[in-house]
Formats: sequence, C-alpha cells, structure tokens
Amino acid sequence: MAFLSRSRETSPLDGVDVVLADLDGVVYAGAGALPYAIESLTKAGEGRALGYVTNNAARTDVSVAVHLGELGLNVQPADVITSPQAATRLLQTLIAPGSTVLVVGGEGLVVELEKSGFVVTRTADDNPAAVVQGFAPEVNWLQLAEAAYALKLPVEEGGIPWVATNNDWTIPQSRGIAPGNGTLVSAVHTAVGRLATVAGKPEVPIFDEAVARFGAASPLFIGDRLDTDIKGANAAGIPSVLVLTGIDRPKHVLAADPVSRPTYILSDLRELHEPYPEARVKRDGSVTVRDATVRIEGNRVVPVDRGTRQIDLLRAAAKAIWDSGRAIYGFDVDEALYADPFHRN
Repeated sequence: MAFLSRSRETSPLDGVDVVLADLDGVVYAGAGALPYAIESLTKAGEGRALGYVTNNAARTDVSVAVHLGELGLNVQPADVITSPQAATRLLQTLIAPGSTVLVVGGEGLVVELEKSGFVVTRTADDNPAAVVQGFAPEVNWLQLAEAAYALKLPVEEGGIPWVATNNDWTIPQSRGIAPGNGTLVSAVHTAVGRLATVAGKPEVPIFDEAVARFGAASPLFIGDRLDTDIKGANAAGIPSVLVLTGIDRPKHVLAADPVSRPTYILSDLRELHEPYPEARVKRDGSVTVRDATVRIEGNRVVPVDRGTRQIDLLRAAAKAIWDSGRAIYGFDVDEALYADPFHRN
C-alpha cells in the first residue's frame, strides 16, 4: 500500500475522518510522551476524531485515557480500543457466557473479562473453560505455570481455548526495549506445545472494532511496528503510517515484506501535517523523492544523491527495493540508506 500515486502532494491527513494511533512507540515510551507527539496529534484532531488502539493489556481503557490526559491529550475511555477488549469479544465466540477463565495478566484484562460476565481465576485447579494471556509487569513464573497446567491437553483431545491479547515480542520503555507479551506466550507454548489464538494486532478484529466504534469512512492508522501495526492495518484495508519513534528502524523498513509495507513513512508525527512527497521513477530505474535519489545497480542499492533530508533518502530506497520484487538479502545496500538519526525517545 506504500507510496500512493497522486497528481499533487497531499499530507497523510488529507481526506481522513478518523486517526487511529498506536500508543507505545507512537505517543509515548514508558510514562513520558515522545517528542512532538502530543502537539501533532492534538492538531490532527482538529476537525476529525482521534482513537487509540493498543496491544498493551496491562491497563484498562480508563487508566489509558487518564494517562493520555496527563500528557496533554483530550481522551475519553471510549476513545481507547485495547487488546483485552478484542480478546474478550473473541472469547464470547468460544465459550459459554459466565464461564470461568484463567487469566495470565493484569488489571486491564481482568476488568474487561468481568465486565463481560466471565469469572476470573488464577489457578488451573478451578477447571477454567479457557486461558487468556496478556502482558503485565507483574506476570511471573507462577502465572505461566498455571497456564501450562490448564493447557496440558491438546485441542484435539478436548483441550480448552487459549487466547493471547497480542504477540508483540518487545515493548519500548523509557530505559530501552523490554520483552513483550510474545515472549511470555512463547514460554507457555514451549511448555505445552500449543499455539495461542491472538486477538490483538496484527489480527483484523481489533481494527474492525476501532473503525466501527468511530463510524470511520476514511481512517488512517499510525504505528511503529511493521509486524503488528502496519501488517494489521494493511489486512484491514486501512492506509497506514509508520513513524520511526518506536521499535522498527530504517533497516527494517527496507526489508519489509509486501504485507507489512506502510503507505507513509514518517520520522516523527510533525510530518503528518506536511505534504507527503511523490516518489518519481526515472527511465533508468532510479527513484527520486524530493532531492534524494537512489538507484539499483546489479545487486547494489546506492545513493545517487543523498539530498537534504534522511527521511526522503529512506523513502526513495524503500520504493526502489520494494518495486524490484527482490528480497533484501539479495542486495548490497549502502549504509547511508539506512542511517538512523530519527527520534526514538
């Protein structure tokens, strides 16, 4: 979905009626806001709705809204779509109302399950009808072990459903990159040899819920991860922005597979409000974005002109590589094309 064709340069926000933003790595890293995020999103919300879609299962929609309010955004709990909400909706299709559910996770998951009438337990001894697993900082070996005990039977032998709120391997924090829910789900998988059904990004239901909640006709999704945010938005048919303030870096952009390529690549959220440059392909196959030009020469990807903005050089390199139809490992990519001066925290 990358590099929309247009006769004039428009901003990523033109024609958009709802902006849907991921949180970790887009709005904040840890407790603090990322540079330019609050003012850029506030401006984006003038004349259109803002929603927040998060795979973080540790907190409730209320606590997320409070946190965003403290950072300077005007947010109501209904503006927040969480992976526990998606997991709960999925559970309602798998087990009977009022069933007992073993929870590995924190308050964000417990609250959503109880709101829907499920009974929460922390032990496999209560014979739960399903296991739901989401990230929380307090998750420990004891919780993972209880999940493994409850999931000891394979599905084909009558085993119970196992739903994971998300499968993100990492979480950006103020001190760096920390293990995410995917690492904890993997620990249980290693113990029991089963795979969880994932409810959050990159699965489509959480995007469908966000679009339905706002009645969006022309949504735009902003994320920092190719494998969850961008892949999920693409699967849901939603134009996407990858902002380089979180997990994925320029080298990941160049290597993105076709289902994980964003419509727009931004260094930070200020560029939501700038005209997005057209990528022009010349007769010799070189790609120019503003004053940056990249060309493929055999198996080499080289900068012909580095231009004045690193983000334009990255956009040109991505266009050239993606349009080639060749995998990144078949290229010798000049280091200048994936230089990384962009804001991360």
